[in-house]
Amino acid sequence: MTRIIFDLDGTLIDSAPDIHLAVNLMLSERNLAPLDLADVTGFIGNGVPNLVRLAMQARDIDMTQHDACVTSMAHHYGQVNGQLTRLYPGVRIALEQLQRNGHTLALCTNKPLEPARQIVETFELTPLFDQIIGGDSLAQRKPEPAMLLACLTNGSGLYVGDSEVDAETADRAGVPFALFTQGYRKTPVAQLEHRYTFDDFRDLAAIVERFANRQD
Repeated sequence: MTRIIFDLDGTLIDSAPDIHLAVNLMLSERNLAPLDLADVTGFIGNGVPNLVRLAMQARDIDMTQHDACVTSMAHHYGQVNGQLTRLYPGVRIALEQLQRNGHTLALCTNKPLEPARQIVETFELTPLFDQIIGGDSLAQRKPEPAMLLACLTNGSGLYVGDSEVDAETADRAGVPFALFTQGYRKTPVAQLEHRYTFDDFRDLAAIVERFANRQD
């Protein structure tokens, strides 16, 4: 049995369209021009406060309005959460196969806990995870290692994520990292610390078995 911990946004789900919509609704309230999807996607990974800060910088909003903008964006995201989000191909089958093979699954995301739980429930994935830790569950978010360390079983596990933040988190926690290359990463794969890479969730079970059997 192996403990497998997953990131959420950009790893299991493509949530950028919903996040993009929520950001632009926040901007619209302030009579500001919308941002492109690619721009907002590039902001994802370090939690909502940081995402909103980057959006504010892109539209020259005074940072004294940060708390209000975070509240607005979070409200709109709560309204649209799941409408445009999709699972990456093969995710459900891969997670179910891992569970059948006796592995235990956890979720470690910088998304706040409640919206993370909502989206997992929307896609009927809740029974697959025995633990969900969100960006507001502990005092620190990724890339600080505390969230990931809290998900480990007997101090060991494999972390699956898509981004620079995930790679740094795994490295700082001393946890082997499997990099999903079809997510929101901007840095070349060769420049990120990782033990495994994959671009298709059909390949994940074999990676987990290699890790479980310590074949590499």
